[in-house]
Amino acid sequence: MIKMMVRPRWVAALLLALGVAAAFALLGHWQLERAIESGVVVERSTEQAQPLAEVAQPDGGVTQVATGQMVTADGTWVAGDETLITTRINGGIQGFWVVSHFQTEASASIAVARGWAPDQAAAEAVIAALQDAPETGPVTLTGRFLTGEAPELPDPDGDSMELTKVAPSALINLWADFTDGSVYSAYIVDAAAPAGLDVIDSPVPEVDQSLNWLNIFYAIEWVVFAGFAVFLWYRLVRDALEREQEDAEAAEAVSVHT
Repeated sequence: MIKMMVRPRWVAALLLALGVAAAFALLGHWQLERAIESGVVVERSTEQAQPLAEVAQPDGGVTQVATGQMVTADGTWVAGDETLITTRINGGIQGFWVVSHFQTEASASIAVARGWAPDQAAAEAVIAALQDAPETGPVTLTGRFLTGEAPELPDPDGDSMELTKVAPSALINLWADFTDGSVYSAYIVDAAAPAGLDVIDSPVPEVDQSLNWLNIFYAIEWVVFAGFAVFLWYRLVRDALEREQEDAEAAEAVSVHT
C-alpha cells in the first residue's frame, strides 16, 4: 500500500487533494468567523439622548441602530391631534395610550406616545384637557425613538374607529391640518407624562446575542468536504492497488495453466 502511495502519480493526486481540503478548511473557517461575528454584542449608548435629526430623518425608513435610542427634539405640540390607542400594556396591565402630534423645528411631524391610563375614561379626560388648554410655545421633547407599528384592520364586530397600533401611516389621516409634509415612520415614547397619565414603560432595548447557526452548519459542512477529499484519494489508491493485485493474480493463474 505504501509503495503505491509514493508513486509520482499518487503523490501528485495527494497534493491536489490536500489543496482542495485546505480550500474547504479555509471556507469553513470563514463561515465560523461569520457566525461568531453575528453573535458579538455591539454596545449602543441608547440611554444617552441624541438629537432626533442625528438619529433618523423623516420620510425614510428606521435603521436597527436607531430603534430604541433616546432622543431629544425641539418643536411644538399640534393642538387637537390627540389620539386614543387601545389595548396597550403597561406594567402588565392593559390600558390606553394617548398619542399626540409633535412638529419639530424643521417642520417634520412625528407621533408621540404621551402616557398611559388604566381605563378609557381617564385617557379621554386627558385628551379633552389637552384640547381645551392646548400646550403652546416651543418645547424640548425627550423620549425613546421606536419603529412605527403596522396598522391593523378594525374588528368587524367592534368600533371601526378603534386604533390598537401606533401606525404613522394611519395617524396622519386623523391629524386635522396635516397635508403632505414630512413625517417620521416612527414614534417617540415620551419620558414624561402630562397630568392624569402614567409614564409609559419603555425599557432598554434587548441586545441579540444569538449565534448564526446556519453559518456554523456551513462551517461543519466544509470540514466534512475537506475530510472527504483526502478520503477519496485514499480510496482511489486502494482501488488501484486492488486492481494491480487482481491483474497479477490473473496473470499468475494463466501462466500456471500454460
